[in-house]
Amino acid sequence: MTRFLIGAVTLCAVLGLAGPARGQLDNRAFTSSVPGRTRLAAGGATGDSTNADRHTPAQAGEIRVSVGAFTFLRNDEYFNKLVDGIRLLGTQLNPQLVYYPSKNLRLEGGIFIWKDYGNPVLKQVAPTFRGTWTKGGSQFIFGNILPTLNHEYIEPLYDFKQVFLAPLEEGVQYRLDNRRVFLDVWVNWLKQEYKYSNYKEEIAGGLSSRVRLSGDQRRVQVFVPFQLTARHHGGQIDTARQPPVQSLFDYATGIVVRAPLRGPVLEALRLNAYGLLYDDHSYARQLPYYRGNAFYLNGTLETRYVDVMLSYFQGHQFYDPLGAGYYQSIGSSVGAVGYTIPNRQVLFVRLLRDFRISDAAAVTVRFEPVYDFNQKNLDYSFGFYLNFRRDWRLGNLGKHERE
Repeated sequence: MTRFLIGAVTLCAVLGLAGPARGQLDNRAFTSSVPGRTRLAAGGATGDSTNADRHTPAQAGEIRVSVGAFTFLRNDEYFNKLVDGIRLLGTQLNPQLVYYPSKNLRLEGGIFIWKDYGNPVLKQVAPTFRGTWTKGGSQFIFGNILPTLNHEYIEPLYDFKQVFLAPLEEGVQYRLDNRRVFLDVWVNWLKQEYKYSNYKEEIAGGLSSRVRLSGDQRRVQVFVPFQLTARHHGGQIDTARQPPVQSLFDYATGIVVRAPLRGPVLEALRLNAYGLLYDDHSYARQLPYYRGNAFYLNGTLETRYVDVMLSYFQGHQFYDPLGAGYYQSIGSSVGAVGYTIPNRQVLFVRLLRDFRISDAAAVTVRFEPVYDFNQKNLDYSFGFYLNFRRDWRLGNLGKHERE
């Protein structure tokens, strides 16, 4: 296994991924304003349309109605002491009214409705508001920031399931996305405390970035990513004494390479290699481990019919409260509270496919068996996801005022 890892890292360095340099998976159907658009149609030679197709250009005074709908079926057949098996099926709906006071400022307000099937009560009903100021390749976002998969983290740092378990994030965000650099700096205010509150404030945030090293005309593209997540429990005006203040940080960096194959069936080869660090900066440490590290490899073969990804993770006392449970050394299982395992070694095989319905809609199918070398067991998960997003132009208030 050691020789395999050394060989894979060497291959990444030699090839030194034309196209999307996302954190791990191609989550375009979950993040793009045109979820049904194909790879090439979405981003041309690079295939990266995360920000470019975010919204159709608008004129000052324009008013629109926007609808986002997401239906999910996720089945985790996990039988281990670290993370629970779970079955989730539901729909999330977010209709909004959109107004452009100027062509660079977009204001959105609406309502978010979440219904889990098999539960007669709505899971969540919440107002939504987002203000987005766009200046060149930069976006300043206030209110309901672009959440979850939009940050483009790798799964050990940010769980894919957050897209339907914690779909709303509230705070501030800065994004830069151009041909050379991607940067996402964000703060998600999880719980606000007030004077004499008997609970502590909770804040999450981080930084996700990549820099393209290769030239525009190079067939093989090379990127260097850097990612950081932070989770904080604290505050100075509450009356809570327990738990004490806690601050957890996780870091990841490495190399990302994508080489187009341009065959009738084989489209591209993507390779990702990351080193990860975990650090507990709390004054009074509450967790079994306060420092850890990990190594993470992904190899993906993009084909006309399905993407096939092989992911290997090896960690020592690694923990990220925002990350997927299978990578952690501290368990979250209901049936084994307090379970820990210092060394983790897992292998994922992932089969991924997006089915286009229209530019506005796509169905994503994923099947992901995973082998745990430590516990010597084979688990698997599968999911079906329907994404729909579209804006309709209603008119222009500025035009009516001039008339």
